[in-house]
Amino acid sequence: MPDMILKGRFGWGELVLSLCSNPVMHVVVTGALVENGAVLLVHRSPTKRAYPDLWDLPGGHVEAGESELQALAREMHEELGVHIVAESASRLGDWHAGTGEDAVHVGVWHIGDWVGSPTNRAPDEHDDIAWVGISELGGLPLLFGDLAALLRCLPEPECARRHSDVTD
Repeated sequence: MPDMILKGRFGWGELVLSLCSNPVMHVVVTGALVENGAVLLVHRSPTKRAYPDLWDLPGGHVEAGESELQALAREMHEELGVHIVAESASRLGDWHAGTGEDAVHVGVWHIGDWVGSPTNRAPDEHDDIAWVGISELGGLPLLFGDLAALLRCLPEPECARRHSDVTD
């Protein structure tokens, strides 16, 4: 598991990163699709170079010229085939992992509403996807072990909200 700093809006304070101080830092976004007390996770393929064989939130790198929210929308569509409702997305927090060329800043977002049914559209990256109860996250090998604590901070109505039933 990577060294990390967990920060967010739920009492940990805010993480302020100067990306200029580390121009090689990778910026990544991840999205938590939550439905009926469960979160959609992706299982990183055992053949992945970085963090193989671990469960994680779906997401990916922010490309040049993209905002985090634009990257999040693109990644959710590329990996899961869903279209997020941008107005429903809220930042949960940030993780920082690695050092030097391996430094990664991860923005973690809660996606309250989306259109379509998630399917694994990136089988070369993920060998499985699954809805996992937030209370069951502690028993899985997670990329970021603090994911369960972060998701438990969502207000109860957010955990029970259902997504739109319109398909892609």
